[in-house]
Amino acid sequence: MAILNVSLRGTAASTSSSSLPSWPHLSNSVPFYLSKKPVIAKFPNTTILSPLKLRLQASFGKKTRASLSAIMATGGQEVLPPALTSTSDPPPLFDGKTRLYISYQCPYAQRAWISRNCKGLEEKIQLVPIDLQDRPAWYKEKVYPPNKVPSLEHNNEVKGESLDLIRYIDSHFEGPSLFPDDPAKREFAEELLSYTDSFNKSVFASFKEDGTEAAAGAAFDYIETALSKFEDGPFFLGTFSLVDIAYAPFLERFQPFSLEVKKYDITAGRPKLAAWFEEMNKNLAYKKTRRDPKELVESYRRRFLAQK
Repeated sequence: MAILNVSLRGTAASTSSSSLPSWPHLSNSVPFYLSKKPVIAKFPNTTILSPLKLRLQASFGKKTRASLSAIMATGGQEVLPPALTSTSDPPPLFDGKTRLYISYQCPYAQRAWISRNCKGLEEKIQLVPIDLQDRPAWYKEKVYPPNKVPSLEHNNEVKGESLDLIRYIDSHFEGPSLFPDDPAKREFAEELLSYTDSFNKSVFASFKEDGTEAAAGAAFDYIETALSKFEDGPFFLGTFSLVDIAYAPFLERFQPFSLEVKKYDITAGRPKLAAWFEEMNKNLAYKKTRRDPKELVESYRRRFLAQK
């Protein structure tokens, strides 16, 4: 019988030669014994199974701190399915499975995709990517008549609109809560979510050939001020939330395009925004959805600079 000392800050060390995974940012070290029979060691909100399959299974309640999503809802690298085109057959629709229809290139769809990952729902919500340049007819006819992404097939219904969907995913599925309980934070969250369209329009206007950075600068200053409101973390509401998810896909695109094409560093003089980017890039659930910055820049070149 071997003694296994599990440290949830480093790696688990054992007298056996097998290597075990590490769990960063969690504390406490508890020894227990290994035998030939499976051993279950219970920690707060965590179950570790051994010796053959050690895995960390999070049992989050709705009031779990949202910042844990950056740590726990990550898993291994997901194998992404190819995008469906006009020649692709539909999946077996309304068969009880939950499906998230997205485009890998669409920032609105990326919001819902990030929410799915942060909740740890990779195995419960199937990704169905759509080629927006060659959309299958059945998507509009049988799934979502507005013919946009994202949409969510759940409980024999299909829902759309990205801001509505991230709320729905957060409230209707298990996993860490992505919306605060604090009334002041909830009120500010609603203000920030309502501002997303105005923010995007201001930045898009500056990206056109005759656009200037003035309007965009004011918009980025608003973001910097918003990130300064709460001091308990680097995110919009202090801790990670749906607000960060709502802005992340667009800021992910605005930063490299502004820097490379407009020669404008949106983080210059904005330390809170710079810190936000740094922390978001540590979130593996979000990083799984990110695109190549060069690809994003070229996409915006075609969109904003190719027009004569």
